Amino acid sequence: MAEIEIQAVKHRFGIIGTSEKMNAALEVALRVAPTDLSVLVAGESGVGKEFFPQVIHAYSPRKHGKYVAVNCGAIPEGTIEAELFGHEKGAFTGAVEARKGYFEEADGGTIFLDEVAELPLATQVRLLRVLQTGEYIRVGSSRSQKTDVRVVAATNKHLPDAVAAGRFREDLYYRLNTVPIAVPPLRERREDIFLLFRKFAADIATQYRMPVIQLDAEARLLLESYSWPGNVRQLKNVAEQISAVEQVRVISAAILHRYLPDDQPAAGAMTFVAGQGSGGHTFGDEREILYRILFDMRADIAEVRRSIEELRRRGEELSATVSHSEVAGLLPSRAGMSQYGTAVGVPAETIDESEEIPAGDVSDPMTKDEATREAIVRALQRAGGKRKEAARMLFISERTLYRKIKELGIET
Repeated sequence: MAEIEIQAVKHRFGIIGTSEKMNAALEVALRVAPTDLSVLVAGESGVGKEFFPQVIHAYSPRKHGKYVAVNCGAIPEGTIEAELFGHEKGAFTGAVEARKGYFEEADGGTIFLDEVAELPLATQVRLLRVLQTGEYIRVGSSRSQKTDVRVVAATNKHLPDAVAAGRFREDLYYRLNTVPIAVPPLRERREDIFLLFRKFAADIATQYRMPVIQLDAEARLLLESYSWPGNVRQLKNVAEQISAVEQVRVISAAILHRYLPDDQPAAGAMTFVAGQGSGGHTFGDEREILYRILFDMRADIAEVRRSIEELRRRGEELSATVSHSEVAGLLPSRAGMSQYGTAVGVPAETIDESEEIPAGDVSDPMTKDEATREAIVRALQRAGGKRKEAARMLFISERTLYRKIKELGIET
């Protein structure tokens, strides 16, 4: 397949890198796209498996049909079948009306089953029937219905081991694995690591109007030699953390090392970013959400600074519109703001470093749980209650968000 076609796909879907292994995986996706064969995308957590079903759908005859992505690991076991296959009115408590399932919604298009290894065995039986005959039955119904969908599945588990352990049906495995695509981990794409880091750093700098961080020679060497157990997701997380926290914009190896946990075998690498797969309470969950709070605070600071500059250009008195206490409530410290003064349009020298903010004007600091709760509530509000979109805003998985909502008693 022509190199120019691979490059066109990368440009269209924002895939960064020159790795031969990634190019080979993309080539398989393009070759299988015109068919209706089932595809199983395998790779460690955080490698970017979600791009491949999108590529397959976009270059298939079904491209004008619906593309439905389902995270099987984020749906509670008790409702997974109703979500996938739909349900009739009165089928269970709360079923006040009949509802289409994802397979019915995706009729004529493509359905992407992410984390397919998390499906319960009973649901696996029903999925196998859909793959073999195109038939399914809504929960609470006895009438069989037909659907015409292309199935692309993804997993970060080694399914043959799950088959051997009796957690995944062997016949379903072979049915899904008609065409396998192996997505390489980041440690096998060394030539792409710096390119990806630079892209993530530039994106976050543009989004929050801050100077772009850069790596010195030793830091770049450390970046490219680290094993990246959390893969591209971890790399993005580190780039955003450094951009948010560090005052200096040229990062040394010593600074970078503080953001990298002790090197570890890649086989166990799926817990750094958000503790996925552990099912327990992890520091990574709160850390990511707290960094999101910091990002939002910086956006608020930038907005206040722009408002102040506009008022000054008009020659109005600042105190007539923005009270000192209102500014103090948004700006945690004058010194902490000053290094970003030129990035948002206000000269740093306009800030009086000697002026103290009255202690009574600053709210008591929130606990970690309170800050986490506030960030989740804010994200859900911005996403209109859509958990998938809120999880994306918080840089955590939908499953992690679901767990935190339950732990913190957040009403949705």
